[in-house]
Amino acid sequence: MSSITKTFPGVKALSDVNLRVRRGEVHALCGENGAGKSTLMKVLSGVHPHGSYEGEIRYAGEECRFRDIRASERRGIVIIHQELALVPQLSIAENVFLGHEPARRGVIDWPETQRRTAALLRRVGLDEHPGTPVADLGVSKQQLVEIAKALAKDVGLLILDEPTAALNDEDSAQLLRLIKGLRNQGITSIVISHKLGEISEVADTVTVLRDGRTVETLALADPGTTEERIIRSMVGRSLDNRFPDRTPRTLPRSTAPALEIRDWTVGHPVDHHRTVVDRASLHVERGEIVGIAGLMGAGRTELAMSVFGRSYGRYLGGTVLRDGSEIRTRTVSEAVGAGIAYVTEDRKQYGLDLQDSVSRNISLASLPRLARRSIVDGHRERLVAEDFRRTMNIRTSSIFEQVGRLSGGNQQKVVLSKWILAGPEVLILDEPTRGVDVGAKYEIYTVIDRLAAEGKAVLMISSELPELLGMCDRVYAMAAGRITGESGRAEADQELLMRLMTHDPAEPADAAPSHDAPDEGPSR
Repeated sequence: MSSITKTFPGVKALSDVNLRVRRGEVHALCGENGAGKSTLMKVLSGVHPHGSYEGEIRYAGEECRFRDIRASERRGIVIIHQELALVPQLSIAENVFLGHEPARRGVIDWPETQRRTAALLRRVGLDEHPGTPVADLGVSKQQLVEIAKALAKDVGLLILDEPTAALNDEDSAQLLRLIKGLRNQGITSIVISHKLGEISEVADTVTVLRDGRTVETLALADPGTTEERIIRSMVGRSLDNRFPDRTPRTLPRSTAPALEIRDWTVGHPVDHHRTVVDRASLHVERGEIVGIAGLMGAGRTELAMSVFGRSYGRYLGGTVLRDGSEIRTRTVSEAVGAGIAYVTEDRKQYGLDLQDSVSRNISLASLPRLARRSIVDGHRERLVAEDFRRTMNIRTSSIFEQVGRLSGGNQQKVVLSKWILAGPEVLILDEPTRGVDVGAKYEIYTVIDRLAAEGKAVLMISSELPELLGMCDRVYAMAAGRITGESGRAEADQELLMRLMTHDPAEPADAAPSHDAPDEGPSR
């Protein structure tokens, strides 16, 4: 790709970008959110058609002018977007061959479709029947279905946009092994990722973009290509510390925790015989950042969503207390009114209105505060949005820009701004830096640290153990819906947390017990 320039109204997303990928290699594409990585790959794959950008694309020695994504797929270039393009109601086989079904005389040959799908599933290491509905699969298995779908199109160049963003460590490792295996089969891959450890493990070469321009291309085999070197190229400065210096809480200890959850129990929304959160108890003091660690399916998000207005599952029992007094959180309005905010892990589905502006999204949870006689004061709303745009460093051309056009990191800052404006005393942050680059992560960490310093109580869920260890004063571990242990900042390490996260809740854990509280029964 030579001298690629792409402009949107008011924004130059790419400026004279160059990318050279060798046949049979895994080439990583890095950069901060908004650097232009996804835009560049959409140009390559025909999502942005020829004529909508300047520059030249040459593939296998020939110039390419793709009019749409089908044209690039006919040449063997297939992109797997961060938001998977699968139809949940259809089977694996129907998804894999959607649009190019094996047919005889215009009639789909289902036995052949099933046979070829089964062969592709074996190739990607997925042990599922081709007739299984995609809705019944977890995210990691759906990712493998997407790769099988790409292989069905005789892929020569596979583009993966943040392929492990929604996966836990074990599933991420399996996917990286698959990418290495595809390389051994002669398939070239371009991987967009913010996880530098994964890039170092799987990639041969890395190209760094910054502010829509090519910074440099580095060979991972070169001893000088360290994570620090890549970070410096990405953000234009060195990040000596990945986390802000965390000063231990100096606020006077209150007589009761800011947030206390006692014996919280939640049933599965469909399977009434299954308990997803089982008598979970924890507490968070004012000025504290407390983490929850756990593997996928441990019940962390289910706990957070059910506490926040019972947004998930069936309430079976338990009590929530604020400053020692029981509060009602039966609805989202009650939870917000009680001073609790929840930053969801899925900002695009639950956190934002992607069709509306940055300004409207920031004010969404605080309309009564911005209203006069039940009418929103538009001038005040704009002033507040501009203030958050500046203090949160939200990179946007205007507060009136559609939030769906922002990068993931800037969308996350909008979600945080929305809940900070609501003035909560307790913030529950569910994967607050998922899909966010290292530079934006540090900015978000600084905001979280500042909120704790102001006396807010922060409960933080993360799948990244270094993040929990770097940010939290204490960390709880969950497994199979139960709290399996608690560890303070001084003694916590990845080995201890992993042991607790994989611990059988029926057996006693060899770590400090969680905060004891008298059993006062469920709230009504």
